[in-house]
Amino acid sequence: MSAVGTPVGTRPAIGAPAARRPRQRARVLPTAVLLVGALYCLVPVAWVLVASTKSRGELFSTFTFAPGTGLLDNLGDLFAYGDGAFLLWCANSLLYAGVGAVLSTLVSAMSGYALAKFRFPGRDAIFYAVLGGVLLPGITLAIPQYLLMSKLGLMGSHWSVLLPSIISPFGIYLSRVYAAAAVPEEVVEAARIDGASEWRTFTAVAVPMLLPGMVTVFMLQFVGIWNNFLLPFVMLSDEHRYPLTVGLYSLLAKGSGEPALYSLAIVGAAVSILPLIALLLFLQRFWRMDLISGGLKG
Repeated sequence: MSAVGTPVGTRPAIGAPAARRPRQRARVLPTAVLLVGALYCLVPVAWVLVASTKSRGELFSTFTFAPGTGLLDNLGDLFAYGDGAFLLWCANSLLYAGVGAVLSTLVSAMSGYALAKFRFPGRDAIFYAVLGGVLLPGITLAIPQYLLMSKLGLMGSHWSVLLPSIISPFGIYLSRVYAAAAVPEEVVEAARIDGASEWRTFTAVAVPMLLPGMVTVFMLQFVGIWNNFLLPFVMLSDEHRYPLTVGLYSLLAKGSGEPALYSLAIVGAAVSILPLIALLLFLQRFWRMDLISGGLKG
């Protein structure tokens, strides 16, 4: 001990803040990268939202991020265009994204559960094939899907967009990983010992445990189908079956001859974001519930 009561060989506490500084600097760079990425993603969205409030004169003059005065007029023109064509495109998008996401979530959950909990010949080969499907760009499947739907006589119908959306390799992969982690083998075996069928074991035991993962798959599929442009663009020729993406593209294509349609396309793009925001706000409670239940189990 030293004369003042400090153990010999220990450094004064005054050096502790200096030791923390490198760690704090190391945290600044990732935070800065995330902020730059957030700005990169949010600035175009902010531009669309602000541009949707501009009148035609304000939009084609010097642009600022100050709100304009033409939002109500733009909305009125948008919903009146083509005798309500925009509302029809919205209904088509809800059909494709809603039904497609529900069916894809069910198929993904059942497939992922089977790959995680059943032992059968070729299981690993199927799983690796699913991984290959995750790595395969969707654009490479457009022409084969077009030819297949043409052979089935479904070209131009709603089914030509719905059927390819049901199978999601990433959704199956995510469900398989989540089922392996969230559904204990002991619980499944206990249900089988009690005499439950495999279907009842899946629906009554596994599905409640898989619910947060299924919600994630549903959201990813809904957003992916809602924003999908290439598949409906290739499959559909009737404007009355267009989703929002292809419908707004048709407005931009016609805008070269009618500049007023540019304003409608921008307002339509801003309105098309709102259902996705509402969906995210609605589904986030399922993730919050999962975090709370995980904390209680711990």
